[in-house]
Amino acid sequence: MSDQKNASEFPRRRFVALSGTLGAATLLTGAGLMAGTTAAANPGHGAPSPDPSCPVTPPPGGTASPCPPAGLQPLCGRPTDNDPLWHDVQYCTQGITPPPPQTKPDCLKMTANYVVLHGKPENTHNYLLLPSCRITGIECPFVHTDSAANYWHEAWENGRRGGSVPVQYPDIGLGINSQHARRYDQLHIHMAGIRASTQRRLQELESQGRMATQPSQWAAPGSQAPVSGPAGSGDRVYRILKLQDLQQNLFTLLYRNVVVPNSLNMADQTVIVVPKLTAAGVFAGSFYVLNSDTSLHDGTSTCDYLLVYG
Repeated sequence: MSDQKNASEFPRRRFVALSGTLGAATLLTGAGLMAGTTAAANPGHGAPSPDPSCPVTPPPGGTASPCPPAGLQPLCGRPTDNDPLWHDVQYCTQGITPPPPQTKPDCLKMTANYVVLHGKPENTHNYLLLPSCRITGIECPFVHTDSAANYWHEAWENGRRGGSVPVQYPDIGLGINSQHARRYDQLHIHMAGIRASTQRRLQELESQGRMATQPSQWAAPGSQAPVSGPAGSGDRVYRILKLQDLQQNLFTLLYRNVVVPNSLNMADQTVIVVPKLTAAGVFAGSFYVLNSDTSLHDGTSTCDYLLVYG
């Protein structure tokens, strides 16, 4: 599902509404959404009954995924929130049918920590990875703590060539939009195509030494460079970091090395991950991690200029 409506619509309105129909406010107390403590497990209290046709997958070993504590619900979302992507997650993890007119999603993969869904438009290079927990987006402080799951690593492992839900496109990109540039308010990492020109540009910048090789250098002026988007959209400036792997939580690296030192707002950030490829189009074993926001001259708070959904 692309967050993009049209090229002129940045930033976009957020679509958040609250509903009291699902109950179970204890979902975010550290137990995961699959821990069996939801209102959906007790239809007698007015919650929707689970759909028996949904292939609900329990967490392995009976353990729950790490979720924000109840005290962060005002910042990270409540289980009663009426967000379409959150309804999709609840269907995949609990079998709760989304309210009309929303239709049931295809649950492509489900684990204790995340689910994978089709994006829109639906094709073989447009997927979403979403937490099983209620997490609104990049602004949720929980995502950059040591307790949070490493959703970026999981997105790469699923979307890479040979992964569980491989992105079928010559060049692959992962991305997340800022709070104000997204359409829906359940954290979702896009697993999509990326322009070949973006791959070439990043390799050119690497050869010129115009990117950080350590997280502590990520926000330095010498690590900032313009990258072109679609024809006619102009260049956008990104802070660029090269990493050998995605074992570290990118939200944590961003928060500690870019946001805090520069007194920025985490909610305004966008992140795009581009795996480096060889001339033969094979993964070269490292990643370019791009970050931007509108505090940069010609910066942007959306990943939609670089990712290819349609």
